[in-house]
Amino acid sequence: MSSKDEESIDGHLDTEESEEEPEKDDEGETDEIILDPESVTLYLRNNLIKKIENLQTLTNLKELEFYDNQITKIENLDALINLEILDISFNRIRKIENLGNLLKLKKLFLVNNKIHKIENLSCLVNLEMLELGSNKIREIENLDALVNLKSLFLGKNKITRLHNLEKLADLELLSMQSNRLVKLEGLNRNTNLKHLYLSHNGIKKIEGLEKNVNMETLDLAHNMIRHVENVKHLTRLEEFWFNDNSIDAWEELEVLKLFPNLETVYLERNPVAEDPMYRRKIMMIVPWVKQIDATMCH
Repeated sequence: MSSKDEESIDGHLDTEESEEEPEKDDEGETDEIILDPESVTLYLRNNLIKKIENLQTLTNLKELEFYDNQITKIENLDALINLEILDISFNRIRKIENLGNLLKLKKLFLVNNKIHKIENLSCLVNLEMLELGSNKIREIENLDALVNLKSLFLGKNKITRLHNLEKLADLELLSMQSNRLVKLEGLNRNTNLKHLYLSHNGIKKIEGLEKNVNMETLDLAHNMIRHVENVKHLTRLEEFWFNDNSIDAWEELEVLKLFPNLETVYLERNPVAEDPMYRRKIMMIVPWVKQIDATMCH
């Protein structure tokens, strides 16, 4: 799944450009940027900017984008007290810092940097979306103050354990693809969770979801699962992504009958998918399903 379906999952994919974005001349240099103090949006993506500076007059700014530059440090943002969206993805940032004045910030994108630690976010109590995919983070930590957070993206890091999420009571979407998880745990307090993405890990067993009755999307593709168990209570499921696992018995899939809202099922590259009657058998279990793998049902 990609994050700007929900905005962005491992990257802020909006391609809109503003008139304030500079053009590069034939020699690869950047023209001087004239900033309007009344601006509410400023997009500076795909440039050669090395430092955040000279923004102190833009106190009305609500959205600022430095996507794909050469920035090494988050700095000089203190004057942007009305900022709601900040994107510094695809840069060279190593540390989360200097965000203490951005009290109105709702969405923070720091995808594809060199960040090792989640830190210095406790002032951002209005944050609703945090995107830290494709960094070098090893642990989920220092998120307790983000009580309004609804979407957390941590895909493509080096995280080994699901924990320290219990304070995020409003969390609706959690993306942890391509990490080093081996166990499903630590989500019992996240009862509002609707979308859980855990593909490309080393999870062997479905467990620890007893309290997550509002789940609509469960993505456990590319793991090591053989049994579809402990999911009978997830009756609101709409999407069931279990491709590239080790499910080898049709009896395991009988549980799908309990999901009246189920629309999408991914089970390709499991042993059951080698059955010549694969699609027909799924349709017999859940005749209301609209999509099996990448193919729509007729």
